[in-house]
Order: sequence, then structure tokens, then C-alpha cells
Amino acid sequence: MNQEKILELDFKDSRDSYLLDRREFLKVAGGGIFILFSMWDVSVFAQERQSRGRQGLPTDFNAFLKIGEDGRITLFTGKIEMGQGVITSLAQELADELDVSLDSVGMVMGDTDLCPYDMGTFGSMSTRFFGPPLRAAGAEAKRVLLELASERLNVPVKNLVVENGIVIDAKNKRDKVSYAQLAKGKKIAKHISSTVPVKRPSEFKIIGKPENRRDAVEKVTGKAKYSGDIQLAGMLYAKILRPPAHGAKLVDVDLSEARKIKDVEIIHEGELVAVLHKYPDIAETALQKIKAKYDLPKTNIDDKNIFQHLLDSKPKGEVVEKEGDVKSGEKESENIIEQTYYDGYKAHAPIEPHTAVVKIEDGKATVWASTQTPFGAKEEVAKELNIPAKNVRVIPPFLGGGFGGKSRNVQILEAARLAKLSGKPVQVAWSREEEFFLDSFRPAAIVKIKSGITKKGKINLWDYSVYFAGERGSLVFYNIPNFRTTVYGSGGRGIASAHPFATGPWRAPGNNTNTFARESQIDIMAEKAGMDPFEFRMQNLTDKKMRNVLQRAAEKFGWKHAKASSGRGYGIACGIDAGTSVAAIAEVDVNKKTGHVQVKRVVCAQDMGLAVNPEGATIQMEGCITMGMGYALKEDIHFRNGEINDLNFDTYEIPRFSWLPKIETIIIDNKEADPQGGGEPAIVVMGAVIANAIYDAVGARLFQMPMTPERILEALKKG
Repeated sequence: MNQEKILELDFKDSRDSYLLDRREFLKVAGGGIFILFSMWDVSVFAQERQSRGRQGLPTDFNAFLKIGEDGRITLFTGKIEMGQGVITSLAQELADELDVSLDSVGMVMGDTDLCPYDMGTFGSMSTRFFGPPLRAAGAEAKRVLLELASERLNVPVKNLVVENGIVIDAKNKRDKVSYAQLAKGKKIAKHISSTVPVKRPSEFKIIGKPENRRDAVEKVTGKAKYSGDIQLAGMLYAKILRPPAHGAKLVDVDLSEARKIKDVEIIHEGELVAVLHKYPDIAETALQKIKAKYDLPKTNIDDKNIFQHLLDSKPKGEVVEKEGDVKSGEKESENIIEQTYYDGYKAHAPIEPHTAVVKIEDGKATVWASTQTPFGAKEEVAKELNIPAKNVRVIPPFLGGGFGGKSRNVQILEAARLAKLSGKPVQVAWSREEEFFLDSFRPAAIVKIKSGITKKGKINLWDYSVYFAGERGSLVFYNIPNFRTTVYGSGGRGIASAHPFATGPWRAPGNNTNTFARESQIDIMAEKAGMDPFEFRMQNLTDKKMRNVLQRAAEKFGWKHAKASSGRGYGIACGIDAGTSVAAIAEVDVNKKTGHVQVKRVVCAQDMGLAVNPEGATIQMEGCITMGMGYALKEDIHFRNGEINDLNFDTYEIPRFSWLPKIETIIIDNKEADPQGGGEPAIVVMGAVIANAIYDAVGARLFQMPMTPERILEALKKG
């Protein structure tokens, strides 16, 4: 192979709009070896969606890794880092395939001028779908380097080994050459070959080993940069006039007092009223002096009657799964149980509110923003500013939490619009009140279940209807001969018009609601059958992965079910999310006088296939368990006529350190299986496992989340 030869990249699978960017990238990126790969070509997820007649994922995602002249490895990925840890795990996968140290791999994430197109970071898809082609690219890069080394050392490739970025002649270890030496002075671009094998689990040196977060030191020392830390010359801070309620219309506005403040710039264009100043506190002071009148909505919809409103507004149902005959199953069942479950609206409440900085210069816009969808933001900003998308660059710094809520880019468009109107760089940073008012909520939802069991305790009927939570987590994994799952409002259809404000994905969208309903129903059925909740589940499970995680959790917990009389109870719940099977067992203490619940202990086991970074996976499980206690016990949005009554953490209570139980996690060692999602599965079981433990403790069955002290006391009164 001629070392001076440049291997041409095949762009036939790329979008024309990205073709120039890729070639320009190679021109300006300097010397080195570049491996380009298509990450979604064989996406199982895309095939599954297409098999149901739905829009599949695109198949044109091209990506890069670069081996630089200095030996540094750079991975360019459209994924972003918002606390889930892919900044570490993706680097581990690449380092292992290349046989280099983890420290030698740098990450460039989400920069739309440098990184490949990506649909966004959500759904626990980064490791599942980006990981396999990334590893293939690493294997391809290593093959190219071995061929170059073979020529340089005049040694057959089969006689070469790699140790920490050094290619060595296995028969004469004095003959060696580094990756840096091989890459120096060259520019080689190569598309991955499907024939290059990746490492087997027995060959892993870095994959599967626990690694601390690579961004940990930056974050705990305050050196990490977020969108709100971006400061540009001449930048103005914007404060925007907000309506008092969703659906309110601006009738009149008096800006005279605000105009008296020195150096304040006021923009009033249609419904947009904003004040800008070089100091954010002065901009806020000016905003408070604006007098506005609104035409307020009178929908009479509130957090009390929302569920009936949703049922009255439901779209046509879609049967997403069916087997056997539910009517026959009902006739053959000894006991029939019908229950309805409710779940209120939840806020994302990230510690970092939505923030964006936009600078427009020479017809080009640069955006620094807290966004899970930088490429979506790129297109939206281009449309807002009426400029070509190639003239927009989005750079996402670290995100201080997203949970699905930073998939929409409202604050980015606000900043872009104000930057255009003012002619200066503008930062829009939502206040905590704006965060609660403007962000989308996890949708309120209802689940209705009719189920039946035989005399022997076998589930024979499962007729499941979910309204507005969607399909995720609703599908059957228990062994049931007659079942039907009907979804009302699947995939967002029919949802927007029913809710009084914007709704959207919230960590494991829909699955928290669905698992709460399903696993509560399973416990009710177990009691009807006179069986232990663990034994009832095991009797009705043939799924090997699920049986294994449930068994492992029970062994770790020391499960011995006996009815508690002291206010302390135990609960079980199982779930599947993002391809990962999870089971949890919890111990709670319930105060019968106050209704207060203290979760004392949680044991959680999950099978996520290959765990690329067990330390990162453990952290995610612990985070899910902690966050899950919030939606289960306290988090609820109160509203009326479009007005949100919870605008800060004084009334919207998220988990505190005083809540924390003893948390024990189990990650099943399953290195031979493909990696699955790890950022969300453990959260889906928390509502159900706590509900079942509460019932075990005090005999109060809760059918609505959150399970507040007031609702627990009410359930106790009902007996």
C-alpha cells in the first residue's frame, strides 16, 4: 500500500447537503488518518419501526475518527454529554479496538460543523446504536495502521501486534513504529469495511472495565463550561415578557417606565417583548417595570379534572400487540380484576435551565446552547433567520441535565430572533420560573387494565389500554395466552390538542406510567391468587433474562415475603426499557398518622447485555432510583386555566439527600450480548415498586402517582 496514496471516501450514502461539509472537514483537519463510517445502516430499531409501517430512522449518518500526527485519537460524534457518561464509554470502545490508552482518546461532541449528523441524544440509544459502528471504525483504523506498519517495517501483518499505540514485530520486538509516526505527513481517508472483525469479549482490555467519569474533575471543580458560561464581546442578556398562563393573549403593553433605565434596549415585535442589557440584573429590573394586559383563557381544566378531560379528548386507539382472544381468556379465568391507574404531569426540572447564546456575523450564526438536538437546532435557527443551514453552527457545551426536556429548542430560537433584531450577540437563560412554565411536561396519562387468572394462578387474560403515555413499556413480557394492548395517543398523534400545555419525553417516556400500572396490577393478581408476589411473577414468566434479574434481585435482597404489621413493607417490580431487563425490590416505612413514606432500601438488578463501563452503568442506575422516587412520591404539576402553580422547588419537590435509601445494584455479566440502554431502565420500576411496598406495609393501594401523604391517608381511610 503506497503511504502517499489518499484513499477516496465513498459518499454515496450521504445527504448532498452534508457532502461539502465532509470534504471541507478533511481539508481543514490537518494530517492524519481518518475513518468514516455509517452508523445506522443496519439499525434493528429502524427495521422494527419500518416493519410497523412507521417512519424509520435515516440511514445516512456518517461519522469520523481521526488518528493525528501527534498520536492523539479524536472521536467526532453528534452525541452530546448531559450527565449520562457517554463521554467516557464511547471513548472506551474506541480505545479498546485501537489498542491505545483511554487517555489518548479525545472527544468532540455535538459540534455541527465538525461532527456527523445525528438525530439527537435520547432514548438510551448512544451505546446501542452508535457503539457497534464506532467499534467497527476502530477495527478498520487498526487494520489500516497495521498495513502501513507492515510496509514501514517490512514485516507481514500477521506478525505484528499493537501495544498502547505502538505496532511491534512479535518476532523482533526492537522493530516498532508508533501510530503517530505512521500518521505523520499523510492524509488518508477510509470508509469502514464490513469484513473487519471487532474484538471478542475475551480480548477486551478497556471495554467492560469500570472507569471513572472523564468529565468528573471539571464538573466538581467548577471548570466545566455550560451555555450560561459563554461570554462574548458586546453580548446582551435578554429578559422576555412572559404571559401569566398558557393560552393568554397580549392585549396591551406599556414600556414607558422600562425605557427610562439607562442603556436598556427594548424589542417589541408582535407577541415578543424583551429587554436587553449588558448586565442581566438590570435587564431583569427593566422587565419588572413593564405593564402588560392579557386576555386570559377560561378552559376550566385543572389538575383535578384533567383525567376526565383526556378521556373525553382521546384519539382513536391503535392495537399495537395482540395474541389469542381476550373474550375467551375472560371466560376461562377464575378471577377478573379491573383497575384504572392515573399519572399526573411531571416537570423535567434540570439543574441547568434552558440557555442559549447566539452570535450573527457576516450572514452566519454561531449558537452555544443546552440542547439534546444540535442538528435539529441548526435547521430551526436557519429557518428562523432565513439563512442557509450551512451558515449555522451549533456548539453544545456540557448540559446540566436534559431528561428529554432539552429536545425542544425554544430558548435557542428566542436568542436567534433577538440577536437578529438587536444586531448583537444575545444570551437567553430561562429563570427557574420560566423553566417550569415554558418547558414541556411529561404528559398526564391513564391506564385501564382488565386481567384474569386461572385457579392455578396463571395469568389468562390481559386487556390493556393506555391513554396518552404511549407504547413504551406497555408491551407484554409475561407468559399470557390471551392479551391485547391498545394505545390511545401513540407516537404523539392526537396528544397536542388534548393537553392544556406542551408535553414531551421525560426520562424513559411513558414507561414509568406503564410499569406503574402493570406491576401494581400484577401484585393485585398475586394477592387474589393467594400467592407470594415473587413466586407469582416467576410462575408467569418464561423470559429468561427477566427471570434471571428477578431471581438475582431477590437473592441479594433476601426476599422472604411475610405480611408486615409495623408499617414496614416490601415490594417488587419488573420492567423492560431500551432493550434492558430490570427488576427492583424495595423496603419502605410508612407513617400511618402522617402518610409519610421513607424508602429504606432498594435492590435493583439489570441485564443490559455488554456493560461497556460498569462504573458508569452503576451511577446511572443509582441516579434512576433516586430520580424515580421523585415522580413516585412527590412530583406533580398543579394548574388551572393554563396557569402553572408550581414555579420553583418550594412547591415542586424533587428528591433530597434525606430521602435516599440504601441502594444496591446488580449488573448481570453478559459480555457476549450486544450492549443495551443503561440511562433509563432502572427508573421505570420505581413507581410500582414503591406502590407495592406501601400496600404491603399498610394495606393502602395507590392508583395514582405521585403517591403523596395526602393520597396515602385517603387510601387508608377507604380501607
